[in-house]
Amino acid sequence: MSKTIHLTEYQTLSLPEHALPAWVGTQLWRMLDQAGKKLLVAFPSPKTDGEWQLTAQGWVGQIQIPHQLTLRIVPKVPMARIFHLWDAAYDLRLAELSDGVTAVSTISEFFSLLAHILAQRVIRRGRQGFQKAYLQKTDPLPYVRGKLLPPQTSATHPTAQLTCRYDAHTADIPDNQIVAYTLHQIARSGQCSPAAQTAVRQAYHLLQPLVTVRPFLPSDCQNRSYGRLNQDYATLHALCRFFLEHTGPHLATGEHLLMPFLLNMAQLYERSIANWLQANLPRPYHIKAQENTTIGPNDELRFQIDLMLYDKNGRPLAVLDTKYKTPDKPSQADISQVITYAKAKGCHHALLIYPQPLPQPLHVSVGDLQLHTLSFSLDEPLDVAGRRFLQQLQARLHL
Repeated sequence: MSKTIHLTEYQTLSLPEHALPAWVGTQLWRMLDQAGKKLLVAFPSPKTDGEWQLTAQGWVGQIQIPHQLTLRIVPKVPMARIFHLWDAAYDLRLAELSDGVTAVSTISEFFSLLAHILAQRVIRRGRQGFQKAYLQKTDPLPYVRGKLLPPQTSATHPTAQLTCRYDAHTADIPDNQIVAYTLHQIARSGQCSPAAQTAVRQAYHLLQPLVTVRPFLPSDCQNRSYGRLNQDYATLHALCRFFLEHTGPHLATGEHLLMPFLLNMAQLYERSIANWLQANLPRPYHIKAQENTTIGPNDELRFQIDLMLYDKNGRPLAVLDTKYKTPDKPSQADISQVITYAKAKGCHHALLIYPQPLPQPLHVSVGDLQLHTLSFSLDEPLDVAGRRFLQQLQARLHL
């Protein structure tokens, strides 16, 4: 009989020792705790009263574990709010789907919905014809095509074929290979509903005979060129990036394969704020996300800053550091981090951004640096929360 274990992010769940096989607990610890602190796993011991203790760390989703066990991590916010964060974070502008999201109540249903959307769009593109390009190929052929190359075979192995270099009009290009690989990963994840799985397989079988299925990274889906004939691929690749970032195989003991779908809520929160600000900041101010900076004569210290606010002359005005957590007050580590970032960039404002107003907010001066805590709420629709945040930002920075 299948069993599902439910957790809520940032809450600790205690389980009797017999409720979780030891090898499963060990693999969860290696895969999600030791390798990234996605899920804190405490083993049964006198310290835990002989129980397992599982605490989700800002990641929500589902892990299908062999022997009919499912680990499901539930978000603190409604699924409709997650959809709007996702839509903004990946810059998809799929607001027309929001009505369908109201019927979605779990992360696994959300996964299936998005997989179905991707599959349907691939099938639609397949009916129109997949994008093609001319690629140079070199092959032995029984006839001359393109440029005839000197024979490479030895006299002891004569052949009637001719080595030719020619341009082939083919669909076997990265634009389609990315989509095929993503569909392949989704199909083998075991996370889809039957209807979504059928659509995903149908879309994959349309592409499989045409392309080479090879691995891609999420970053391969970004900064690609689109024109009039392939503009719809921008949405396909944004969806692919989402799945490749949050779905991945992890090989466990023996032949057991754990295929998790885990959504990084901190990353989603940060990206949605970044994209909302890029679209709504009054000119001439602008935002840069994930900016790298260094400190020291030999660049000994390297940092990646969540968000940087610049004026029209490109001068840094403020560091904005998003924190997907709701403490009573900022931690000393977070304060030290954002002050270091601001000093490294030579700006006079450092902002810590939380999903709710803190019970003990902070508005202090540290030398010539102004340190503030602000909120970009998850309790309101994105545009409402964004406008409220922008008012706070303008007031604190006198924009």
